[in-house]
Amino acid sequence: MSFKTKVASLASYEKGTIEVNDDLKHYAFSNIYEVANMSKPYERVLVASNLEYAGEVVRAEGTSAWYTAPHDEFAIVMDGEIEFTFFQLVDAEKPTHIHGACKLAGSPQGKRMGKVIARRGHEVLLPSGAAYQMKAAKPSVTLIQTCKGPESVEKWSEICVLN
Repeated sequence: MSFKTKVASLASYEKGTIEVNDDLKHYAFSNIYEVANMSKPYERVLVASNLEYAGEVVRAEGTSAWYTAPHDEFAIVMDGEIEFTFFQLVDAEKPTHIHGACKLAGSPQGKRMGKVIARRGHEVLLPSGAAYQMKAAKPSVTLIQTCKGPESVEKWSEICVLN
């Protein structure tokens, strides 16, 4: 038996469904593109949650605000190209909350650390103690592994469909 993996994008995806006797590998990441298509740029929509851990889908388009988190986060670019710019945080900018990303009030005051240009399939570390900003020239999608926090948006009733 052979399987063909179809890789979706914002422009071309099929919404997956799960049947009781179906094989779940047919639907990996099948609905994140629909969530991204329905989202505002840089809205961090929860698509997975396990205790305090979370997966957030982000539609990257234009330039984001500056974000930081009290722990490492990881971003996997699922579609398009996203530029991540990093700055160290000064003590006054370090997050005071426990989990998840939050926006900085303005531009970071610390030292520039560099940037990463990531394309489909690339994973980027978003380190604690740093601020990051995302830029995308055209609509792109990233899946961020993080913890539920102040910027997390729950739309479960909109994105979960029971058949």
